[in-house]
Amino acid sequence: MSQKIVFVYNANSGLGSSMLDSAHKIFSPSTYNCNLCDITFGVFKENTIWKKFREETLLEFEFLHKDEFKKQYPKSEFLNTSLPVVLKDESGVLKNFIPTEELNQLKKAEDLIDLINAKEAELT
Repeated sequence: MSQKIVFVYNANSGLGSSMLDSAHKIFSPSTYNCNLCDITFGVFKENTIWKKFREETLLEFEFLHKDEFKKQYPKSEFLNTSLPVVLKDESGVLKNFIPTEELNQLKKAEDLIDLINAKEAELT
């Protein structure tokens, strides 16, 4: 069975959006609305702990901004779900993997990595 973990950021793609997000993280971090972005990326580059995990894991990951998610999964039941969210694509069927509320409780990359590993262990 083909599986991948789909990370959906609460941000749009593109350079302009990226620049606005970086500015928001700098000037008003307490109101920034994408904890997944915050954990996996700093203001200007990918978190090194997260990057190492992402490059070394055997899990297949897909990373989408909210506009990309809507284009790639136009019929998904998760189109109107709160973001950020992590879903699991099992042979084309999306399932909730880490809901927004759970993501928003995480503080750092290690927390996200531990949660992914724990959820994967439950499934095997």
